[in-house]
Amino acid sequence: MSAHDITEPNRRDFLYVATGTAAVVGAGAVVWPFIDQMRPDASTLALATIEVDVSAIEPGMSITAKWRGKPIFIRNRTPEEIAAAKDVPLTELKDPIARNANIPADSPATDVARSAGESMENWIVMVGSCTHLGCVPLGQAGDFGGWFCPCHGSHYDTAGRIRKGPAPQNLAVPTFEFISDATIRIG
Repeated sequence: MSAHDITEPNRRDFLYVATGTAAVVGAGAVVWPFIDQMRPDASTLALATIEVDVSAIEPGMSITAKWRGKPIFIRNRTPEEIAAAKDVPLTELKDPIARNANIPADSPATDVARSAGESMENWIVMVGSCTHLGCVPLGQAGDFGGWFCPCHGSHYDTAGRIRKGPAPQNLAVPTFEFISDATIRIG
């Protein structure tokens, strides 16, 4: 290329650039409302996580919170309930998978894997929907002292593991963490 082949920008080049820029801005202005309407609204985002004060829950008591339209069982288990759950051989479980969103998917359904961890094993947090047909089980009931679904007879132990009845899986454990000694964040 020689110096004679390079030309100075002229008015036509400016018009091409200006027209292209205006077209891109106009297309963005037309497309943006369609993209923006796909974002979740504020009420949906507000339900993404909840914080529950558990300071008033004594050992042996439980509460039910609501998260994403589902009941969440939060229980402060007694040492006897923990010992009974730990004594269950994994071979006796109908569903040997932990079903805990906080740990790897194929973890065994030990009591510690389904609780808040070894240091806080007295706390258990579960989605309160029977895995058979979605009914809400009754707490502190059934053959194993955990939860009982009277609709079809599913019995869960104090770790939320299915022990008897038609339910195919353990009660699910949602993602949760203790953000203080008295507050759990779910979601």
